[in-house]
Amino acid sequence: MSNGVATNGNGSQDQTHTPSQRYLSTRGEDSGLSFEDVVLKGLASDGGLYIPEEVPVVPESVWQSWKDLSFTDLAYNIISLYVSPSEIPAEDLKNIINRSYATFRTPDVTPLVHLQGSIHLLELFHGPTFAFKDVALQFLGNLFEYFLVRKNQGKEGRDRYHLTVVGATSGDTGSAAIYGLRGKKDVSVFMLHPKGRVSPIQELQMTTVLDANVHNLAVTGNFDNCQDIVKALFADPEINSTHKLGAVNSINWARILAQTVYYFYSYFSLARQSESFKIGDKVRFVVPSGNFGDILAGYFAFRMGLPVDKLVIATNENDILDRFWKTGCYTKKPVSGSKAEGGVPEDGVKAHEDGVKETMSPAMDILVSSNFERLLWFLAYQFASSAGMDDEWNKKQAGQEVSSWLKDLKEKGGFGPVYKDVLESARRNFESERVSDQETLDTIKSLYQEVGYVLDPHTAVGVEAARRSVKRAGSDIPHISLSTAHPAKFSGAVTLALKDEPSFDFEAKVLPQEFVGLDQKEKRVSDVANDWTAVRELVRKQVEEELKARDASA
Repeated sequence: MSNGVATNGNGSQDQTHTPSQRYLSTRGEDSGLSFEDVVLKGLASDGGLYIPEEVPVVPESVWQSWKDLSFTDLAYNIISLYVSPSEIPAEDLKNIINRSYATFRTPDVTPLVHLQGSIHLLELFHGPTFAFKDVALQFLGNLFEYFLVRKNQGKEGRDRYHLTVVGATSGDTGSAAIYGLRGKKDVSVFMLHPKGRVSPIQELQMTTVLDANVHNLAVTGNFDNCQDIVKALFADPEINSTHKLGAVNSINWARILAQTVYYFYSYFSLARQSESFKIGDKVRFVVPSGNFGDILAGYFAFRMGLPVDKLVIATNENDILDRFWKTGCYTKKPVSGSKAEGGVPEDGVKAHEDGVKETMSPAMDILVSSNFERLLWFLAYQFASSAGMDDEWNKKQAGQEVSSWLKDLKEKGGFGPVYKDVLESARRNFESERVSDQETLDTIKSLYQEVGYVLDPHTAVGVEAARRSVKRAGSDIPHISLSTAHPAKFSGAVTLALKDEPSFDFEAKVLPQEFVGLDQKEKRVSDVANDWTAVRELVRKQVEEELKARDASA
């Protein structure tokens, strides 16, 4: 489906989509897709990721007029630029957004707090599962429900479109996805985790959700096995002929879109809180980075017009991103045996993919960053544009370049060095830092000693990177460092860093009331062998039981 003509939810073609409301694949084969298409499909048919055909540039006078909006009103103004009202009418979109953020524990949704000096912390952990992923997955869950309700209007029983969401998790994504989809009509969610390897708190957050449409599968094996099973299911013609599979991991475009909002919101919060910072001034954002989705949302905010001085990537010892910015080469560096060991088992460090270095910040323990492909497309597109050809040619070249890089990554374990102009383009907007485990613990400790604030280990990676960035950029440029998880989710690292502090008491200072007694609650989880066909049969069986129960109550 191309020609820049998007298909709306009813299948009829229309011309009511702006270029930022139509979508293409980073690998060049898919184009002209609607927002609904890309949300429900997740991954493009050519293996690429979806991006808007154009990033909307918001006039300065317009985005500056958003400065006093609530989080939800600001979200509507941003998200509506990417969603045609012919797909989701304005009032419906506002309703989806309002419902998505009504589940957060603070009216600010993502409050900004001053940490020290020119460093401010954007707290992204006030959602149902105490992690930044809630910001995107509460929204995505409501989008799924909206599209399904519409598809199913006037349909009864087995004629209804039923979405079966299947995902693999090492912890955080699973609980956030479950809380985003629990109780939603016409959706079943199956979340696979490696048995006995995720942190106890994350396992409890998943398995104590008893809604009939939520299915936790504990796989005998490691995280790679879980991911391989999910990939096998998506590639299996048999289950795809009977079930409509959906994805919720960070490759889904709606997740990036939802996260773009808090870059604008935190910028306006800073202007309200600081006498020296004025709307129009530049700011640096520092983002703990694994799969690159969170910082990519910041890149979209920058492209839309937000005055960003630099986006600072903060990696742990799994530093493929840092190495790309330092060298122009994007290469896997797997480790094994004793070299791979580290981190704290109780924080879920064993639930990783094969070949990574286990660290204190396990949610960032990755070999490659799945969302980096989207930035690569923009870098390739900018490079192609310098040839002076038309836009269609530039987009085609970008897709071919990305396909070539990703082919090398798959077959040779990496690519690069990229062209000098491509690397310079990446360095214009981004800087990168690598933070070791010891530096992570030292940062948690020093911050607590200096200001009494308890950081989770992922946030600590960001704060250490922010401190280094301040030394380079000077204290005149404010830094907003993203806090991606509540410290109680990674109690092992926090306790290790602060155990010798006389004033520190984990239960009194850190543990949220919502976590108390979680281990006493009823749990529901199915153990399953490391065998994708066994998982397929279990998915079929449990979806069938769900549908029978639904039909009986209709």
